[in-house]
Amino acid sequence: MTEQNLWRPTRRRLTDTLLAALAPVAACSLALGGLTTWAGAGKAGSPPRITVSNGRVLLPYGDSTDTAALFDIANVGGADDRLVNVTSTATRGRITLSGHRMLGGRAAYKADVTSAGVPAGGVLSMSPRGVDVTLRAGAGWRAGDLVPFTLHFERSTPVETIVVVMRPSGAGR
Repeated sequence: MTEQNLWRPTRRRLTDTLLAALAPVAACSLALGGLTTWAGAGKAGSPPRITVSNGRVLLPYGDSTDTAALFDIANVGGADDRLVNVTSTATRGRITLSGHRMLGGRAAYKADVTSAGVPAGGVLSMSPRGVDVTLRAGAGWRAGDLVPFTLHFERSTPVETIVVVMRPSGAGR
């Protein structure tokens, strides 16, 4: 083979090849550095971690069997979550999430809602004037009885809890 047929890289070809390889390496390094800084600063977040406390179900008024259950739901995780359903083996009929809206003055109305937000690092405190769980009371419930509930979330695993039956005047909110 003669020297004329031998391919030799030129300075320009070497420079172009190096620059073509350097661009994606630099972009990946910059992205990795940014993600490392973000995670190191605690901004990467963590999954939602839900705890349920202060559960109570109110005794219905008079002849009515409809009532409300109230919970304090804390999310100590780094991502938002949503309460999407509540179930109980001790109730009769359908259980729904409800929201109460003020119309002005002292008038309000109740509307079913599909979910209730539980913000990252925050608490959803249910009350008769905000979001609550509407249900039909079990036969023979009395103040002090314990009732099991399961709260279902969009991202978190279901949380089982036991609530106490109380008179509405003791709802506190």
